[in-house]
Amino acid sequence: MLFDTHVHLNVSQFDEDREEVIVRAREAGVEYMVIVGFDHETIPKAIELAETYDHIYAAVGWHPVDAVDMTDKELDWLEELASHPKVVALGEMGLDYHWDKSPKDVQKEVFRKQIRLAKKVNLPIIIHNREAPEDIITILREENASKVGGIMHCYNDSADYVGDCLDMNFYISLGGPVTFKNATMPKEVAKIVPEDRLLIETDCPFLAPHPNRGKRNEPAFVKLVAEKIAELRDVEFSELSRQTTENAKRLFQII
Repeated sequence: MLFDTHVHLNVSQFDEDREEVIVRAREAGVEYMVIVGFDHETIPKAIELAETYDHIYAAVGWHPVDAVDMTDKELDWLEELASHPKVVALGEMGLDYHWDKSPKDVQKEVFRKQIRLAKKVNLPIIIHNREAPEDIITILREENASKVGGIMHCYNDSADYVGDCLDMNFYISLGGPVTFKNATMPKEVAKIVPEDRLLIETDCPFLAPHPNRGKRNEPAFVKLVAEKIAELRDVEFSELSRQTTENAKRLFQII
C-alpha cells in the first residue's frame, strides 16, 4: 500500500496516456494519490480527476511563481473549492526564489493570504520551497500556520530546518531526489524524520527517481522512493509503506 501525496497528472505531459498511468500506479501498489492544482488550468483538472476516481484526491492552491497572477477573485475561488468533498489540502503555495516572474514581496503576500485562508477553512497546506527556507519558516511562524499544519513538499533543504518544520505541525515529504546518487541532503533527512511525520511523493512528471532520472516521472515510481527510504532507515519496505500511508491518511483526514 503506497500513498503518493503529490502528483501533477493534471498537466499536459499526461494527455496522451493519463488513464494508463493511473492503471500502472494501481498495479505498483499505489492505493491513494493527491493531484495538486496550482493555476487556472490545472485546478479544474485536479477536481475533475478526483471526482472521476475514488482513490484520487485533490489539493488546490496558487503557485508562487505565478503569484503576480493571483487576485482576490482567485482567492475567493480557492475558498469556494475548499468545501469540495475531495479537496483535502490547499496548495501548493510558498516561495520560489529561483525564477523571477513574481517579485519576492508579491510572493510573500500571496503566500500569507493562502495561509490565512487555510486557517479559515481548516485545511492543511502544501508548501513549495525553492531557495527560500528561512523566509518560508519565518512566514509560517508569523502566520501561526501550525494551526493547520501540512506538508513540506519534496523536501530538499538542510536537515537543520527539519526541527522547525516539525515544531509547526508539518510533515516532511521526500521524492525522487532521495534516490539520486549525488543528493546528500534528502538522504540525511530521510534518516532523521520521525516515522509518524514522514511522507512520500513523486511530484510527477518532474524529478523521476533513479534509475528513471531524466525521464517523465509517474506515480508508479513512488515505489522506488519508498524502497530507497526504507533502505536508508533500515526498515522493511512493507513497514515504510504502511507508515507513510497511515501518515498521509491522518493528515488528509481520509477514512
